[in-house]
Amino acid sequence: MTDFLLLAVIFLAAGLVAVPIATKLGLGSVLGYLIAGIVISPVLSLLHVDVVSIQHFAEFGVVIMLFLIGLELEPKRLWEMRDRIVGLGGGQVVITAAAVFAIACAMGMNWKYALAIGCIAALSSTAIVLQTLNEKGLMQSDGGQASFSVLLFQDIAVIPMLALLPLLASPELAAAAHDVGHGADDGHGSSLSLVAGLEPWQATLVSVGAIAAVILGGNYLTRPIFRFVAAANLRELFTAFALLLVIGIALLMTLVGLSPALGTFLAGVVLANSEYRHELEADIDPFRGLLLGLFFMTVGAGINFALLAEQPLMVVGLAAGFMLLKAVILFGLSLVFKVRGAQGWLFALGLAQIGEFGFVLLSLATSSYILPDAIAELLLLSVALSMLVTPLLFIFREQIIAPLYDRTQKQRAADTIDENNDIIIAGRGRVGGIVDRLLRTAGFSTTVIDFNSRHIDFVRKFGFKTYFGDATRPDLLHAAGIETAKLIVVAIDDQAQINEVVRHVIKHHPNVHVVARAIDRTHVYELWSLGCRDIIRETYDSSLRMGRSSFEALGISREAAQKMTDAFDVIDKQRLREQAGDYDVTKPPWENEEFITRVRESLEDWEAELGTAMQSIMREDHEKQS
Repeated sequence: MTDFLLLAVIFLAAGLVAVPIATKLGLGSVLGYLIAGIVISPVLSLLHVDVVSIQHFAEFGVVIMLFLIGLELEPKRLWEMRDRIVGLGGGQVVITAAAVFAIACAMGMNWKYALAIGCIAALSSTAIVLQTLNEKGLMQSDGGQASFSVLLFQDIAVIPMLALLPLLASPELAAAAHDVGHGADDGHGSSLSLVAGLEPWQATLVSVGAIAAVILGGNYLTRPIFRFVAAANLRELFTAFALLLVIGIALLMTLVGLSPALGTFLAGVVLANSEYRHELEADIDPFRGLLLGLFFMTVGAGINFALLAEQPLMVVGLAAGFMLLKAVILFGLSLVFKVRGAQGWLFALGLAQIGEFGFVLLSLATSSYILPDAIAELLLLSVALSMLVTPLLFIFREQIIAPLYDRTQKQRAADTIDENNDIIIAGRGRVGGIVDRLLRTAGFSTTVIDFNSRHIDFVRKFGFKTYFGDATRPDLLHAAGIETAKLIVVAIDDQAQINEVVRHVIKHHPNVHVVARAIDRTHVYELWSLGCRDIIRETYDSSLRMGRSSFEALGISREAAQKMTDAFDVIDKQRLREQAGDYDVTKPPWENEEFITRVRESLEDWEAELGTAMQSIMREDHEKQS
């Protein structure tokens, strides 16, 4: 018990210290965990800790992560991705494995060794890539979706690899192992299997049956079980069942020789339309984060620095060679499948490493006498180093590659504006586009400016006239006719740029009416200080409508719900105008002590006044309904 508690303290303390520091420095949580593992590696060695065993346990975090990703994907969406999953994923695995195989054979390596290494090199790290994409908000980008498609195919490809690699066993290695007295026991013991000793066609039937059981059980059995568990009104029981569901499916997949990660992903997709989906996410997600953090730390702790010191050029050269080869192949595939620009680099650099399944295949390769121990140890270290470098590649892409493409966009010459309208709209995104359509359908002519060249090319295909240019530039506003315009709608999605446009127009063109988009309440105060008085909070009106719908859902009539919403709107805007004068824009919100004090003092009166108005409206409504 003491040993377990000591290990828990070491890992938790290392993560709690390293990750916040790494995140604050812009390195990301994954690199923080890896560094934490490297730091505690000497301590673990002194305690004779079996890092590999802990790593096998922590890999369950990948299983949970794929279950949660499956919950976000409806079957229809998965079917829509089939071309990329098979094309991009299949192409990457086959081409990478074939290229490594050919290079290794050309260097005189045994073809069995070469094929095993090719299969290992073809796989990337699901844990690191998906964690980093989610952390940086890139999962829904074109490069993020392409990466996910490849990772999903790789998880499927692991299954035949695990089945075929033992066929490459070398009798010479087996004989040598027995001669030195090892190989009879790999330290992991025997494992249960439902397909051991079966004919291939029988094993296939069992595997298909297990997949069918997951799909049918997810569709027809989980709901009644969830209702039964929920009836107890004990949250811990729901958490226990959620864990049982994931662990049980992972166990079933393992027993039939399939990837547990693939099985839980499939279960997540099946449950994507379930009314219990969000509860499942909330209960499972903390376990995913902790286990993935533990897994990353074990990768860092497992780096064999003694071997690295003995053969630094060999180890670094192997890791660099694998990553360079994979990056070139991935970038080529990104061009074929039209993952262009900075997204192509995200795809290529993000998947260039060899992943956690490489550890699994290397363990199998040594225990099944496929690879010599000397080669396997070099590959294990190369895999760990490639995973360690990956967060740095994401940072390189973010800091160096992406700005280059942004600069290229900026170098595109602004369009010549050949019309002079009374209305200028700066920004044609999800806000400016609707404003433009609303005004045009009412018969008003607008001049729309946007700085996203790809988006402009897209909307032009639908016949929407938009000029490319940076609305923060005074010369572009001049070309758009700001001197004679009556109105400018500032709908850019960047707070600093909104302020810049508003500041310029109000100072140099005071006769032009400015309607400005505010990102949040604090931004309203900033725009107010610049002199703008027609400020629209981008989520305010939709929030009021949601509140009104909530009133109606609670039995209040539509008329009364609207009156209550209007009462809130009037008082909130009144308070907003009063508070704007107290806000010091030169200080961060949390340092505006005078402003915070005034708001807290007025909050009680505000709530009392609004509460009285609300109660009066509801009483009137109740009397009318009765």
